[in-house]
Amino acid sequence: MSALERWRDLLPRWGIPEEILAAAPESPWGLPPEMMRRRAEVAASAEPTVSVRRGLEGLPEGGSVLDVGVGGGAASLPLAPHTARIVGVDGSERMLGVFRDAALAAGVEAVAIAGEWPEVAARVEPVDVVVCNHVLYNVQDLEPFARALDDHARQRVVIEITETHPLAWMRDLWMRFHGLERPDGPDAADALEALRELGLDVRREDETRAPRASGFDRSEDAVALIRRRLCLTADRDPEVAEALGARLVERGGLWSAGPAEQTSVTLWWDRAG
Repeated sequence: MSALERWRDLLPRWGIPEEILAAAPESPWGLPPEMMRRRAEVAASAEPTVSVRRGLEGLPEGGSVLDVGVGGGAASLPLAPHTARIVGVDGSERMLGVFRDAALAAGVEAVAIAGEWPEVAARVEPVDVVVCNHVLYNVQDLEPFARALDDHARQRVVIEITETHPLAWMRDLWMRFHGLERPDGPDAADALEALRELGLDVRREDETRAPRASGFDRSEDAVALIRRRLCLTADRDPEVAEALGARLVERGGLWSAGPAEQTSVTLWWDRAG
């Protein structure tokens, strides 16, 4: 089995069984726009990550950036002081509104394109640097997705993902509340192998750090987000809070739930020719 086939085979195993989804009182997917806005604000003012540094290296002064899966702009807005134009692609109109507001505040031209990548790729002109943070684990067919990223970069493509699936830390919660075993892969090593299989000269750099402060003013809202992820009703919040234990934390005055540290992996390559 090729690396691309392995990725395509393993990723759907992270899906939620139909019987659990059918009983969910609300969608378990997505993040609140306010949380994404805060992530972008923190990213823009924090010490540059490996991904930001690699993006800056490939960006000429006053150049252009494409951010695929832009959310609030956490991947691209740290590049704003050195770029004249950021194109953001996202499937959520609400997130695009957050991105536009943040770009305006940063003093950079923003172009928002609603839709899924690579379906909307034909509507996007090439740019100097393409960035794509924390999207690959939502992409089952990596080949057309990655080739469209590469086709739109004049200089460099920079991708950031977590070392393991971003919901892997919730394995014990799924077992506790649903008796559901979560899969072991795919992971960043699988993504690297799959991208190299496409003939891309991909390099990998890892960075382990505490999650940056982004979350909610109240701990109850952080618990509610995890409860929705688990497809549970609101009356289960106390049980979810108990199960989270020390993973429910306050950082920088904001509450969030998750591991104390996580390893982010930067996969990047320069456009050939």
